[in-house]
Amino acid sequence: MPHPKRPSQTGASSFPPGSVLGLLAERTQLDFELEFYGKLLATIPDFADVLRAQACNLTLKGRMQDGLAVDRQLVTVRPHDPTAHYNLACRYALLKQRDKAISTLRRAVELGYRDFAFMLEDHDLDSIRKDPRFRKLVKEYHD
Repeated sequence: MPHPKRPSQTGASSFPPGSVLGLLAERTQLDFELEFYGKLLATIPDFADVLRAQACNLTLKGRMQDGLAVDRQLVTVRPHDPTAHYNLACRYALLKQRDKAISTLRRAVELGYRDFAFMLEDHDLDSIRKDPRFRKLVKEYHD
């Protein structure tokens, strides 16, 4: 049996002006997640998985300083998590804070971060890739 035809969705115009459904239809998934995770973190500020997702979302939204603050919070919550340190290093590199990026990346590697293939291609690290300290770090820990 064929499926019934759905009305064409042309965005919020198919909903009454000012309706909750209309407002929700206009929001992006990213905006929804930013608000949702923000409220969740206001209640549970040390929820590591949500901190990680929120930092990524803030960066995608172009809110680099806010993403940096969340990454710092995640490293405080998970001080021995190499991926948390790696992500913080990426945020510093994106913000052109090279010294902090290199030292935080070193900490990530010291804690066990070993995806050197990704590290060598990750565009977040472009601002430090030619830095001799970056090359030294990779050479020191990578076979």
